[in-house]
Amino acid sequence: MESIKDKVAIVGMGCTKFGELWDKSIEDLIVDACYEAFEDSKIEPKDIQMAWYGSLYSFTGLHLARALKLDFIPITRIENFCAGGQETLRNACYAVACGACDIALACGVEKTKDHRGGFGLNIQEPLDRSMAQWDIPPASQFAQYATRYFNHYHDYYKWDIEGFRRILAKIDVKNHHNGTLSPKAHFQREITEEDVLNAPIVSWPLGLFDACGMSDGGAAAIVTTPKIAKSLKKDYILVKGLGVAVGAGQSYMQPEFDFVHIPETEAAGKLAYSQAGVTNPRKEISLALVHDCFSITELLICEDLGFSPRGKAPEDIKAGRFTLEGEQPVNTDGGLKCFGHPLSASGIRMTYEAYNQLLGRAGPRQVKNARLALTHNVGSNVGIHIGAVSIWGLPD
Repeated sequence: MESIKDKVAIVGMGCTKFGELWDKSIEDLIVDACYEAFEDSKIEPKDIQMAWYGSLYSFTGLHLARALKLDFIPITRIENFCAGGQETLRNACYAVACGACDIALACGVEKTKDHRGGFGLNIQEPLDRSMAQWDIPPASQFAQYATRYFNHYHDYYKWDIEGFRRILAKIDVKNHHNGTLSPKAHFQREITEEDVLNAPIVSWPLGLFDACGMSDGGAAAIVTTPKIAKSLKKDYILVKGLGVAVGAGQSYMQPEFDFVHIPETEAAGKLAYSQAGVTNPRKEISLALVHDCFSITELLICEDLGFSPRGKAPEDIKAGRFTLEGEQPVNTDGGLKCFGHPLSASGIRMTYEAYNQLLGRAGPRQVKNARLALTHNVGSNVGIHIGAVSIWGLPD
């Protein structure tokens, strides 16, 4: 498979404030995100040749066309559950890489907080109802990972359940702190480990602060060739690797499935690393934005993507490896936990943070000497996840 490395550039990005945006429509969010990207890139709407629009509930690309007055260009609506944002951007990147167009727009927008988005609790199951599957809410599914991880490594760590929950609480405290440094984040409040441990249980052992917030919001990227990017401005980033892996619903039907890793994340990571030429992600990835829908998910991801050896993420978390001051910062802008999670916008929001970090624009969150940034999403149900991993870097 031919690598996409260094064949596509992101020359401009935009992101709205995330939150309960009752006074904003879907079109408002599209305009806010895209016009920040237009201004950043020095490109005008009339320059866009193709566009991809990510949304769970908007059934066509008409929202994007109407909001931006993009008459008569191809616009494709993308949906891949929580990986929809990265999938939207991936499609735009491959269009530029193959020469189908020179300048493309990727925009993901979601209204999850009111009827205009229609999200609520109406999460459609991805599988045929005749198949054996878990018909339980996401919190309960990811709690299965937590209980199994606790049991699986109990003999090694000799911990009780409070000791394990304190490890997860360190993730929550870190991401809340990073969110306070992100002006566009939904939640901007410091918390303590005691706050996490004393919060109401959502699905044991996960409490209220172990879960991310659902939000309204949008994000956008202008994608083009490196040659065009260089002619427009000095500061842009390049695609280094893109990987997507979709499970076939087999894992939770197998007695040997261990529930302490997510195979789709691991597979997507290997594909992206191969394209990018990354052989030691623990050393080579400067920072990562990962899908912390729940605290346990971030812990698993750090092992699945090779930031920590198997079973050793708790040690790295205790040592502060993934904090802003640590060796490998994770979720520098607060992650899903605090920036928020409008599903199809999240992957592009992560790229927005990676873009600003690589270009040295992240202000008080800035990671020193950032060279390679990774973004990751995982969606759908346990056993039939969609894993997406993208790696971004600066021109050599």
